[in-house]
Amino acid sequence: MKKNKFSIAAIILFSLMFQAQINAQIPDSLKKIYSLFSEYHKNKDYHSALPYGWDIIKYAPEAFSKWIFYKMEDCLWYLHDSSNISQAELKSINDTILYFYDQAIKYRPEDKGYFQVRKAFVAETWLKLPAPEVIKLYELAFEWKPDLSNYYYNRLGQLYKSNMSDDNDYKLKALDLYTFLSERDPSNIQWSQELETLVDNVDELVVITRKNWEANKEDLSRAWKYASTAIRARDFKEAIIPLEFLVKKSPETVNYWNQLANAYQKTERLSDAEKAYKKLIELEPDKKEHYLNLGLIYKEQNKYSAARAEFQKANEKGGGWGLAVYYEGLLYESSARACEFNFETKLVYLLAQNTYRRALSMDPTLTEAQERISALASSVPTREDYFFRGIKSGQTLQITGNCFGWIGRSVTVP
Repeated sequence: MKKNKFSIAAIILFSLMFQAQINAQIPDSLKKIYSLFSEYHKNKDYHSALPYGWDIIKYAPEAFSKWIFYKMEDCLWYLHDSSNISQAELKSINDTILYFYDQAIKYRPEDKGYFQVRKAFVAETWLKLPAPEVIKLYELAFEWKPDLSNYYYNRLGQLYKSNMSDDNDYKLKALDLYTFLSERDPSNIQWSQELETLVDNVDELVVITRKNWEANKEDLSRAWKYASTAIRARDFKEAIIPLEFLVKKSPETVNYWNQLANAYQKTERLSDAEKAYKKLIELEPDKKEHYLNLGLIYKEQNKYSAARAEFQKANEKGGGWGLAVYYEGLLYESSARACEFNFETKLVYLLAQNTYRRALSMDPTLTEAQERISALASSVPTREDYFFRGIKSGQTLQITGNCFGWIGRSVTVP
């Protein structure tokens, strides 16, 4: 502990000594110039501050880099927008503003992203430089500092949109930019509206994002944009292409597997969907939804016994999950509908009805379970069915028959 305290004290002492050494190297005349500049700046007399600021930037930019560039920017921007500025003064500011930002970037590299985006802004709005030049300035700023304000991103987006042509890739870049903003700031509908103005329909957007990915197939972010756009267009067959690439490149990413499994299911590639859900279970063995989804795949393949096993696992993982029990009831009902309607079939409908009741007791919000109970009211055995067979209330009946060999359950007579 004492050693740490000593180390911190040594660092502070060294820093003070280093700063003192720097101050000792600065001529008193420059210190006085900076003092005058700072005083004028503090009093918002930017016109008087400006020449002193330029002297500091010319003769000692590194020594005063922590303060001079931000304060000089205040002066330049205020004077540029002032109604009292002369045309000669305005021209002088416009002629030197890019040089100013170049110096700021050079001597304040830790803030170069900020100064670069401000440079891009003045190049666009003050100097009216050609769009391709301004676009490159903005792009470099975001490369250096991706977390810059949405305001500046939108300015670049508007430049892309205003200058799109068959000879450049600005449309793709605009799509990328507004997709990024819609993900970064999902509560702002402006970004999704901007995306919609870029394409005639979502199908066109699928084509564009596909081409964008094909231009750089190792870019996972482009592959995901292509996949998510295809999913949004409900073109699941198209979505499978980038999703298969994504799970190959990033086999531990659950979201990719989830979307791929769903796409396989939507396109009736059930064997592939089965494998995908098994992979999800491997990745997240305690996730109840994976077992439920695998059970639904088995149900679509009429593998009722395998489906029930998965629904029961889902129920266990969920600590008593009514939805999984409801789907078990659907298995019994589906099995009954596929067989000849007789007394044995009526018992299976009763089993389904009882299973729906169990699901409803676990989750009273399962209105679909209540609907199925009511719908099966005329399909279960009647009193006469029991009477003519000599079956009494409370008696347990095993479900048998070639059509229901997989069930292996019994019901109690009401």
